[in-house]
Amino acid sequence: MNRRTKLLVHTLLFLFVLNSLSLFLYFNHKPSSSSQLKKPNTHTYLTPLSHQTHFSKPWPNLPSYLPWSQGPTTAPPRSCEAYFGNGFTRRRELLRPRAGAGWFRCRHSDTLRSSVCEGGRLRMVPERIAMAKGGEPLTAVMGRREGEELPRFQNGAFEVDGGEVIVDRELLVDQKFLDEYVPRGGIDGHTMRDLIAKIRIVRGKDFQCDEWIEEPALLVTRFEYANLFHTVTDWYSAYVSSRVTGLPNRPHLIFVDGHSKAPLEETWEALFSSLRYAKNFSGSVCFRHAILSPLGYETALFKGLTEDIDCYGAPAQELRQNPDDHKTARLSEFGEMIRAAFGLPFNLFRGGKPLFGHNVLFVRREDYLAHPRHGGKVESRLSNEQEVFDSLKSWASNYKGCKINLVNGLFAHMSLKDQVQAIQDASVIIGAHGAGLTHIVSALPKTVILEIISSYFRRPHFAYISRWKGLEYHAINLAGSHADTGTVIKELVDIMKGLGC
Repeated sequence: MNRRTKLLVHTLLFLFVLNSLSLFLYFNHKPSSSSQLKKPNTHTYLTPLSHQTHFSKPWPNLPSYLPWSQGPTTAPPRSCEAYFGNGFTRRRELLRPRAGAGWFRCRHSDTLRSSVCEGGRLRMVPERIAMAKGGEPLTAVMGRREGEELPRFQNGAFEVDGGEVIVDRELLVDQKFLDEYVPRGGIDGHTMRDLIAKIRIVRGKDFQCDEWIEEPALLVTRFEYANLFHTVTDWYSAYVSSRVTGLPNRPHLIFVDGHSKAPLEETWEALFSSLRYAKNFSGSVCFRHAILSPLGYETALFKGLTEDIDCYGAPAQELRQNPDDHKTARLSEFGEMIRAAFGLPFNLFRGGKPLFGHNVLFVRREDYLAHPRHGGKVESRLSNEQEVFDSLKSWASNYKGCKINLVNGLFAHMSLKDQVQAIQDASVIIGAHGAGLTHIVSALPKTVILEIISSYFRRPHFAYISRWKGLEYHAINLAGSHADTGTVIKELVDIMKGLGC
């Protein structure tokens, strides 16, 4: 009995010592809260850390996606594929890749008369770019001139690492190259042309960087950045640039301009992996891979206002089986990309009567403060808009054919995500000619568009976008800016009967 007691005591002492040792090791080797490993930073803004790899958003699997060509293609000039971005096929190597050195190339589209250029080991020196810092609250910079927000580049604002091989020129390109690959066209102050014109080649020993961006970055200059139509042309150009350069994920975004913060940035941030203004960097920044996006003025969306682009929207499935130079699914693909970027369903197809009735979205024009030179008032395109809306509200509530939900599209008071959601949910979109109708790029197939057009603003923007997306389009052309409510209702009755109600 005594022996068993001793054994038990020894066992308890051993367990006590073992437990004490474990506690000692745990508390002496556990990292403090400030030194614990943290999860990778996935915030959508680039942070100024040297050689930091940033989180990149993946591309969604879009139903209307068709492969983009990174090399020669059989798409002929002025075909739909060429107009909508899949024609950047004439490639020019300005600085060929070498071990440890930089590179630079441009892909030119003869149809769009513009180029997507890209380079590796490219350095940006913000102090050599004259422009406002950018990204400020709008109310803090009221009255600032537009010229202060657009970039003016000194030689060496951008530099490419030429390695240790002596090159026969200081500047990357000459005038002949610029005129052939980045022509000014009718654009005053062609910022991308001016940027490329000032790129210098420097020796490897002189290529020093305060910060590295390891993931692909897209460099964009915006002009009419507060206008939805012009911003959609910029979004589309940036999307095309990302695709034709074969990026595996969505790039990070650098605004090479000094515009103040605007509501439309919500979509830029949703579409791409991050957003930062060039002047917000504290020193030189080097890009492992940078892409220069053409100006929005050089897209089919803008060129179509002055050129005859003979294209019609068609389902991607049809074009996969039977390619047609006069048909395109590219705007449908882009609209799905916008919806996917906001986390909205992007594989919806409208068919039959909606369970809760048809949404008829009336896109309104409202006063809002757009930019530092804006007075906050928008020009009326429909002088009796409220009367038209009130008449439609009464008509919808008494319509016997089916249930109609009239949606008051006060977009100036809605987030961009909510605006896109309203477009997606609409069976019919109606509105006076104005930039807000550009949202129809995100409309579902079989959505019907009804545009009320003042004789003072008779322009083809939305008729063309509807055609390029394959949407049914109707127009009421006014003599002046006053609409007859009975005419509008009669047009809507015919549209609703076409939808089966």
